[in-house]
Amino acid sequence: MWILYAAGSSFFAGITAILAKCGIRKTDSDVATALRTVVVFVFSWIMVLLTGTISEWKNISGQTLLFLVLSGLATGASWLCYFHALQKGDINKVVPIDKSSTILTILLALIFLHEGLTWKKAGCVCLIGIGTALMITKKEVTEDRETHSGSWFIYAVLSAVFASLTAILGKIGISGIDSNLGTAIRTTVVLAMAWFMVMIKRKTHEVGKIDKKELLFMVLSGIATGASWLCYYKALQDGPASVVVPMDKLSILLTIAFSWIVFHEKLTRKSAAGTVLITVGTVLLAMI
Repeated sequence: MWILYAAGSSFFAGITAILAKCGIRKTDSDVATALRTVVVFVFSWIMVLLTGTISEWKNISGQTLLFLVLSGLATGASWLCYFHALQKGDINKVVPIDKSSTILTILLALIFLHEGLTWKKAGCVCLIGIGTALMITKKEVTEDRETHSGSWFIYAVLSAVFASLTAILGKIGISGIDSNLGTAIRTTVVLAMAWFMVMIKRKTHEVGKIDKKELLFMVLSGIATGASWLCYYKALQDGPASVVVPMDKLSILLTIAFSWIVFHEKLTRKSAAGTVLITVGTVLLAMI
């Protein structure tokens, strides 16, 4: 059953990037992240109430709560970096780097969760790594930096690092509680962090200036994110992190498809080859 939840997570995550990109064309990425998190916050706690898992709050140990908070902080940092990169760079460049967090997640799962690393799994990791490198070439990054817009690359890399930490910390944090409640607690932490960043950067005045159309896309993006999270952490609770995470990353296919339809971002032959390698490596990893 966890495979179905992982597939659902991948689908909703795929459309999240497109909806978010539509909502941050003019709106500051930090403000957009904070507003989206409000939607995810409401969505996640409604699910807790509907499933009746709120009563499990009193059974949460201090260690579990600590890892949920740390996971939430890592998620908040990943989101802030990801949507800043998404605002500055093309989806077809930013998303592959973010999805490369799979590699670091597998290594961290090996170290902290003792999930093991076979030769087959290592081969799949290599395919994903090579595919990512093909989609983001050194030449492209250098040219972007020369035109003073290469900051998206740094933020995309940081997004991937924090995303990998999120998966490991989240796996540990939800080991003893219902995944819906764990997701809601983490979302609360992300909400506090996102709005803290908005206030500390003195961007609260920009909330009232947001275009209504962009606001709609932010709300839809938040709903998609909430659905993706609920599926993802349910799959993560029941299945191995080294398999669930790669399956979730298959959302890149849906994201690339919609980026071509909506934003007319075309893939080069090298990028297309990279996409194929990432997909093959991820699918094989999920089958191991």
